[in-house]
Amino acid sequence: MEKWSLMTITVLLALTVRWTVSLGSYSGAGKPPMYGDYEAQRHWQEVTYNLPVRQWYFNTSDNNLLYWGLDYPPLTAYHSYVCAYIAKLINPDWIALHTSQGYESQPHKLFMRTTVFVADLLVYIPAVILYCFSLKETSTKKKASICALCILLYPGLILIDHGHFQYPLSLGFALWAVLCLSYDWDLLGSMAFCLALNYKQMELYHSLPFFCYLLGKCFKKGLKGKGLVLLTKIAGTVVASFAVCWLPFCTDMEQIMQVLRRLFPIDRGLFEACMFSSPPPRLANIWCSLSVFIKIKNIISPQTQLKLSFAVTFLSILPTCIKLTVQPSLRLFKFALVSCALSFFLFSFQVHEKSILLVSVPVCLIINEIPFMATWFLLVSTFSMLPLLLKDGLLLAYAVTTLAFLSLCLASFSILEKTSAEDLQLKPFSLSLKGRASWFKSFPKMVRSLFLLSVALMGVLSLLSAAAPPPQRLPDMFPLSVAIVSCLHFLLFLVYFNVVILWDSKNSRTQKKIS
Repeated sequence: MEKWSLMTITVLLALTVRWTVSLGSYSGAGKPPMYGDYEAQRHWQEVTYNLPVRQWYFNTSDNNLLYWGLDYPPLTAYHSYVCAYIAKLINPDWIALHTSQGYESQPHKLFMRTTVFVADLLVYIPAVILYCFSLKETSTKKKASICALCILLYPGLILIDHGHFQYPLSLGFALWAVLCLSYDWDLLGSMAFCLALNYKQMELYHSLPFFCYLLGKCFKKGLKGKGLVLLTKIAGTVVASFAVCWLPFCTDMEQIMQVLRRLFPIDRGLFEACMFSSPPPRLANIWCSLSVFIKIKNIISPQTQLKLSFAVTFLSILPTCIKLTVQPSLRLFKFALVSCALSFFLFSFQVHEKSILLVSVPVCLIINEIPFMATWFLLVSTFSMLPLLLKDGLLLAYAVTTLAFLSLCLASFSILEKTSAEDLQLKPFSLSLKGRASWFKSFPKMVRSLFLLSVALMGVLSLLSAAAPPPQRLPDMFPLSVAIVSCLHFLLFLVYFNVVILWDSKNSRTQKKIS
């Protein structure tokens, strides 16, 4: 009873924060002609309800793809249809074909915010709670509740979902997949991840760790026995899940190809989501940061950009994928989710600033193992989206939720006391140096100093971005500074996570044998 009372308080607090943030502004409010992501979600409801399935992804007189054309997988479209069906019962004007474009009203805002709230309550929040109770490190009820509260109060996801406007379903399904794999429910985990991937194609960031972990398990069981049976079952589950999701579009090949063209518009070039011409640049990945100094888009063709980003991304994730396949373990799998997603964010094609959430949520899953580095990363990830949050009028929500999250982590995990090589899981790496790095003795103090310097720098840049006018000669100075500072942080985090993974020694000693 005590367990559920603590968790009930945790959930109520998380819901209260979400609802409070949702009372504020949203993406594109009152900004015609395109408005923002709020209007995009409303428009998809309009399209999916009023048009036949075969027209959802095609440019027609009733479906102008240049005006927030549907560019997510079928599960997003089905979800939009369900929301539209309910909206039609309340007020048909909300989804009326053509005439509802740009529709804004307080009742409609309440409806749209409620749909996000319900999605969070039904999918994402239960996955977080069950995950925290499944952890061995959170064996007590209080520890599990604290861990869940820290994850649920991560400001980045709250601000984007309930402020900017976005649904948490793909990340929620991915969390359910991780939870299922932690209980060795591999088929359910595979199905849950297929749902995540069929809701948003950006879940490809997590696909290789899922693939390598499950393939490694099959190898361990033996591909001539139980391993082959498991591999066949997993393959069948994946094919069946995709077949069900894509069934309405399988009437002819042109339907399938059009959906794929909408999901992967490679002709737009490397910087399609960087918005490097107007509005000002604000993406904290390597290509957009480098383009401040080297105009990549002017010297490299779009096809070469695609090949370059693919090569760099592939090389950056290869060591982690090999290690995970050879030594499959749940702990290594969670770290691999972080490392691979971060590599995709930094190096892959057509990244959006919100994509950092695909890294942040896996980081939340290991906050109990490396609370110091996880807290630091989650603060930086929220800071990296600052230009977008300021554009949406979410400054106050950003400041309050970020400070509250930092205070909670300081109080719950005592993060400033957990900076030793062992706490940061760098002990195997330090031992491999065999005394050649005497600076490891002062490592805790150095890391704490870097953290405090980082927090101070983010605080100053946040204040300047919000309150100070930029120099006339450098109107984009603050968004650029946020992007470059964040990118440098992410590069250092990528090195850190790869060192932890590649020098990992716990798997062979503590991970239960897969039989």
